[in-house]
Amino acid sequence: MVRLTRAQTQERTRSGVLAAARAEFAAHGYGDAKIDGIAARAGLTRGAIYANFTGKRALYLSVLAADAERAARRSGAGAAQVRSPREALAAIARARLSGRALTGAELPAEVLDDDRVRTAHAQLLTLEAVVLGLALERLGRRGRGTRVAASALTLLAGADGLATSAPGFADPFDVVAACELLAGLPPDRGGPRPYLRHVAPARPVDEPWPGAPAPRDGIVHVLGLHRLEAAEESVRSAPAGADVTVALVAGRPDDLEPLARLVLARLDGTLRQAIPEPARPPLRLLLGPAAADLAAAAGVTEPADDTEAAVRVEAGRLVARADGRGAGYAVVAGAVTRAVARPA
Repeated sequence: MVRLTRAQTQERTRSGVLAAARAEFAAHGYGDAKIDGIAARAGLTRGAIYANFTGKRALYLSVLAADAERAARRSGAGAAQVRSPREALAAIARARLSGRALTGAELPAEVLDDDRVRTAHAQLLTLEAVVLGLALERLGRRGRGTRVAASALTLLAGADGLATSAPGFADPFDVVAACELLAGLPPDRGGPRPYLRHVAPARPVDEPWPGAPAPRDGIVHVLGLHRLEAAEESVRSAPAGADVTVALVAGRPDDLEPLARLVLARLDGTLRQAIPEPARPPLRLLLGPAAADLAAAAGVTEPADDTEAAVRVEAGRLVARADGRGAGYAVVAGAVTRAVARPA
């Protein structure tokens, strides 16, 4: 008989708990599902459930996240014919409407009955709009695309809610057509946020990357789940071709990380189905252990929901550090300033 390692045993237990939770939520919905019912289905004690998950919200979001991740991996490359912002918006709408049962687009109000969770959810949606907006720009959208993407996500969220509360009311073909029309919104120049003029310069350093392997040359932006809107600052400030990696962290990841997994999986599936590869923004989003490792390398040893720090990497070495609001902008602006000041 093969003996399982401790890690394998823990993973098997978590998988069993998630399977039991999925059945409990399917039978009773979020509001009426009980931890005791999940424990009974899993053949475990209530304490064993809490040893693996912080509570019912974390369990529910973990189930949705796992389903969304599977759906994203199964997503076909259906974006080859998308060549314009209008076509992309229609493809985004079709992808979201066809995948609503798997992506958990509409979350029960009880799941979002905590200010900390609501703030993180809003910031995750903002990050989603930033990524999709950048894709629209790469497909020819004039001006900033974030507002258009956010409007499309708002329309689709409303349609998703009505699909549950008033089945048959909204025609999905009309919803797709409405999203297409958002391509005609006036250009939004969206200049840099005023506070960036007052951001302290980054600290020049010359240090080896702590650990291996070093990331590609570019910017590593560490952001708490309440500060994700700042990702747009590093992406837009970075020079052409620079790699931008955003590490998502939280003060208590056990209850917010499943929500982030859900939104990022939904975004991944949408990009695969609606945005051709050349139009996808050069932005990597990391969560979990990989994000924690990058955060530690950037000097963030105790992440918080409002964490903001950034480093710039060149030839495998750290050349600039910054923290606080505008950190992503600071490490780019500082590097550009040094490059300009360097004698010819």
